[in-house]
Amino acid sequence: MRMVRTVAHARAGLVGNPSDGYFGKTIAVIVRDFSARIVLYEWPTQEILPSGEDHVRFDSLEELADDVRRNGYYGGLRLVKASIKKFYDYCVETGVNLPRRNFSVRYETDVPRQVGLAGSSAIITAAFRALMRFYDVSIPREILPNWILATEREELGISGGLQDRVCQVYEGLVYMDFAREKLERDGYGDYQPLDPALLPPLYLAYQVKLAEVSEIVHNDLRRRWERGDPEVHEAMRGFAALTDRFREALLAGRREELAEIMNANFDLRRRIVPISRDNLELVETGRASGASAKFAGSGGAIVGTYPDEAAFRRLTLELAKLDCRVIRPTIL
Repeated sequence: MRMVRTVAHARAGLVGNPSDGYFGKTIAVIVRDFSARIVLYEWPTQEILPSGEDHVRFDSLEELADDVRRNGYYGGLRLVKASIKKFYDYCVETGVNLPRRNFSVRYETDVPRQVGLAGSSAIITAAFRALMRFYDVSIPREILPNWILATEREELGISGGLQDRVCQVYEGLVYMDFAREKLERDGYGDYQPLDPALLPPLYLAYQVKLAEVSEIVHNDLRRRWERGDPEVHEAMRGFAALTDRFREALLAGRREELAEIMNANFDLRRRIVPISRDNLELVETGRASGASAKFAGSGGAIVGTYPDEAAFRRLTLELAKLDCRVIRPTIL
């Protein structure tokens, strides 16, 4: 029986976000501590099996309501189903003849939900990888993130940019330039893997109860961008400039400068996007502990650098008071 197993990991944006959806530039890193996993095997019919996130039996109304807040009304089943449909669309569009081979598929994930660590796109990325292997179909690496993003945007109405999907496809540490001219000419941006060994010590802290739906943030920014809001357009150019500064400092070994740039990224974001009091407290606590701090995504998780072990201990202790878990993210 033909069987495939695939994995896609969480990601943390280090600089430039949220400019990826606005012809900007970003640098992001994969977080191997969390992943979405797909098992797909030959079966008489097409079957999608639910995971623990898709259960429909609860001990109380409170438990049901909490499940909806964390996982939505459909858990990850809709992500897997949409991935299969979009993979099929790709094959039809590109003239790939698929063999008549049905499958059963199941997924599981431990990526913390709705804290900006790209949990949804991790499920879709893992699903695409499984389908590609099962049917022996090769989607070019630079194009695959487009189809993962289209799965969310076109099939499910989830807003977002290419950063998460590019990082999850390329893995490691990735510099991304989404210049309009190249995107419109080639259909993809300039994606350059960087050496993660150049990074200073990083921490990642997250708190599930701060879940902030990224669609709300992205939709408001999109409306302002499309209206030509000068503050938003200027900020997007600023994010791109910070990304280039970060890359230059990284390659030159100026690690201390990276902390300053990451802080500046959050401060610029704060000028154009309202930040909830609880989310702001995460960043302020991180900085007060001697570390740099910015959102890893849309809120609910922060990422930054720290100068020494004493700062990391302070960081861990202080963020624990906010019910945060702090880790040193695994990249390689």
